[in-house]
Amino acid sequence: MKKLLSPFLGALALGACAYPYTPPALSPVTAPAGPATGALAATEQRPPVTLLVSIDGFRPDYLDRGITPVLGRMAADGVRASMRPSFPSKTFPNHWTLVTGKVPDRAGVVGNTMVDPRWPTETFKMDNTDAKWWNEAEPVWVTAERAGIRTAAMFWPGSAVAWGATEDADGDEVGGVRPSDWWPFADPITDEQRVRAVVDWMRRPAAIRPRFVTLYFDEVDHAGHEAGPDSAEVNAAVARVDAALGELARELAALGQPVNMVVVADHGMAATASERVIALDRLLPAADARIVESGSYASLEPAPGRDAAVAAALLRRHNHMQCWRKTAIPARFRYGRNPRVPAFLCLAEPGWLVQKAAPEKPFTGGNHGYDNDAPSMRAVFVASGPAFVGGRRLPTFDNTDVAPLLRDLVGLPAGTDLDGDDRPFRRVLRPAR
Repeated sequence: MKKLLSPFLGALALGACAYPYTPPALSPVTAPAGPATGALAATEQRPPVTLLVSIDGFRPDYLDRGITPVLGRMAADGVRASMRPSFPSKTFPNHWTLVTGKVPDRAGVVGNTMVDPRWPTETFKMDNTDAKWWNEAEPVWVTAERAGIRTAAMFWPGSAVAWGATEDADGDEVGGVRPSDWWPFADPITDEQRVRAVVDWMRRPAAIRPRFVTLYFDEVDHAGHEAGPDSAEVNAAVARVDAALGELARELAALGQPVNMVVVADHGMAATASERVIALDRLLPAADARIVESGSYASLEPAPGRDAAVAAALLRRHNHMQCWRKTAIPARFRYGRNPRVPAFLCLAEPGWLVQKAAPEKPFTGGNHGYDNDAPSMRAVFVASGPAFVGGRRLPTFDNTDVAPLLRDLVGLPAGTDLDGDDRPFRRVLRPAR
């Protein structure tokens, strides 16, 4: 195992970084000679690249199962924390918060499924790349591109969007900014292929090589939904992603490419089962309200004239579930002011589900979207590279603080009107030289 990890640590250790971030003095590294020419190796000066990696649904305790040698060594030699996601602890809202620094209620992506009063005939689903759904908060790659810093996205929710685009009279998008390189999400693309895409970008000449890159893995989340967080299937998925990161580290080391790698998750996972389901059709007639989302929570929009009936059915005591009008959602969730949040929210206890009807067949599995302060919803955070002091463990922090950290690493201004800042990381970033 030591042989596997040493290139990884070498890749992360190359180069130097300052805090607040300024481009470091470049260290010459030797690149392998091209196989076609057989010429002597050329010397190239490579600054560190910032690589943001998301492992969807990866709980911090997965690092303690003895199946993550690469991430385990990163955590031991870098920085580790248990990160609090934003509410709702769903995939799209939290991925957007991680790169914008704003909670979902302000970033605009308030759920995996959304409706907007401005477009009553449309519903946002997770494959939607219409800029109008995403334009309420600017992601870090757009800020970087505008500053002349090249970026690339090997998948990330929202990275295929022409951010800032507007619609012309024909309904076609005009303008907008994307990463200089991006791949639209496609589930059949394997972990290995995703890693190779990032490595290929790093092989480019300096003029067209990205300095900020995102990489996304989804299989841990899939396994958690299907089999639950404590399953053999989750362990196998975790091990596969860890191996993919090991391959990435070896390739970066071979290129002599220093990297500040920030590994995050969007949320955790709680075990669910068919005997822990709250059926909405037992509380109110289906015609009384439109259910926009259901699962760990349900968001509902009353039918015309049925607001009082929906309130009477929902705003009372329920076992394993609490419901609010959007205006009364507890302030700590920082949720409910955006027009896209439906009129009523019913939140289940972790491990319970709120569904339209009782399940027809028994099942076990996992879900997320619960109270973002629940321990099972915590998300992993691991960072390592020349910018970070090694061997540190941080107290739990909010994921709104990740975007300010990325701005430091990429070399962008601190940003204004964000919901987080870089204070959790100031004692683990190397001081300016």
